[in-house]
Amino acid sequence: MRTSFLIGVAAFILAFSALPSHAGGKKSDAEVKVTAKGAKPDASGKQVVTISLVHNKGWHSYANPVGNEDFENAQTEVKITAKTKPEKVKIEYPEGKLHKDKVVGDYKIYEDKVEIKAVVQRAAGDSGPLEVSVRFMACHEKGVCLLPATVKLKVE
Repeated sequence: MRTSFLIGVAAFILAFSALPSHAGGKKSDAEVKVTAKGAKPDASGKQVVTISLVHNKGWHSYANPVGNEDFENAQTEVKITAKTKPEKVKIEYPEGKLHKDKVVGDYKIYEDKVEIKAVVQRAAGDSGPLEVSVRFMACHEKGVCLLPATVKLKVE
């Protein structure tokens, strides 16, 4: 195992051991609000979906790409599905803010409000709702991390 991975695991364990009692078992969606809005599909069936993450003050989630392989499992991930499988889904993640950490190495985060854009090429004749799934993990600037959350939303 790589030393940096072990350091990352140790930092993660320390963060969870330092959780205040009221945060025990709390999921990340308690500190990050997720919404999604879809534009009307164009004549070719292409639809733009905008996913917004609004972080409470002092909280962040891990960007995609996170820029540190030890945090890849915690990076924000969006998936879009429909009853009739879309022909193509392209997720455009914004550039994260570089967070410098002497212990675990540098990585990128999302803070405040961030918008993720998805371009969906819908299957011919499909006009049903899309299901947007957003998986992320929120951490506080003081080193407290919450359990990962997956938020599922319907978009017309």
